[in-house]
Amino acid sequence: MTSIKIAGGGLNAQTARMRVIAENMANADSVGKTPDEDPYRRRVPTFHAVLNREMGAYETRVGQLSYDMSDFDSRFEPGHPAADETGYVKYPNVNTLIETMDMREAQRTYEANLNVVTVSRQMLGRTLDILRG
Repeated sequence: MTSIKIAGGGLNAQTARMRVIAENMANADSVGKTPDEDPYRRRVPTFHAVLNREMGAYETRVGQLSYDMSDFDSRFEPGHPAADETGYVKYPNVNTLIETMDMREAQRTYEANLNVVTVSRQMLGRTLDILRG
């Protein structure tokens, strides 16, 4: 049961990670309405290990979301309402290629945790079958 609980924590963490990545990708082109307004800033989930004394093992938990403080992208679009006096518009610091790769990694980690749950349940079922027989 310990392995199922640990894998369940991993499933929750990767679900939260995928949600943040999807939000980043959805806002990859969200600019401000005025030249003074900043565009969407990429968010990054944090994780930490928490000791579960009952199980005697560490579980993965989602921490606070932090902001990627890298520079915004600038594009020359002089007719845009959010363009500054030089004609540049600030775009979010979201790189869709990086987000896509992060999403793929999160999906694979989710699948690995799901496999742990599946195999653990099968092992428990077989153990019960042996004990009955």
